[in-house]
Amino acid sequence: MAKEFQVTFDCADPGAQAEFWTQALGYELAPPPKPFADWTEALDAWGVPPEERNDRSAIVDPEGAGPRVFFQKVPEGKTVKNRVHLDIRSAPGLKGDDRMAALEVECARLLKLGATRLYRLEGDAMDEGIIVLADPEGNEFCLD
Repeated sequence: MAKEFQVTFDCADPGAQAEFWTQALGYELAPPPKPFADWTEALDAWGVPPEERNDRSAIVDPEGAGPRVFFQKVPEGKTVKNRVHLDIRSAPGLKGDDRMAALEVECARLLKLGATRLYRLEGDAMDEGIIVLADPEGNEFCLD
């Protein structure tokens, strides 16, 4: 039986990272647990001091199909290339120039949200082309 999992990002600003990735993936912020009406009410009830309220955040697929994505504050910055990354499927079923045009449109949208374009790989006999970007904290991901 398959296991449920979440993807976790270490970061400096969990709230900002959550906002970027909600827009990138079409996700939404994870709702607070019941019976709380919002996160402020929950954090107040738990006695979380204001300076710790951006220590973590989570986003979820509104349709429940994709994994939860969790962001946790860590003291150190990113120092090397990711060993695991996300591929955002932005041109499913498209080939050649149509595929790359669709990836460029999505790339432009994500650049406006704070992503950085790293490079574009053209397709060959084995693989379709992709565009590699970095999120606002430098985590690499691909438009596929």
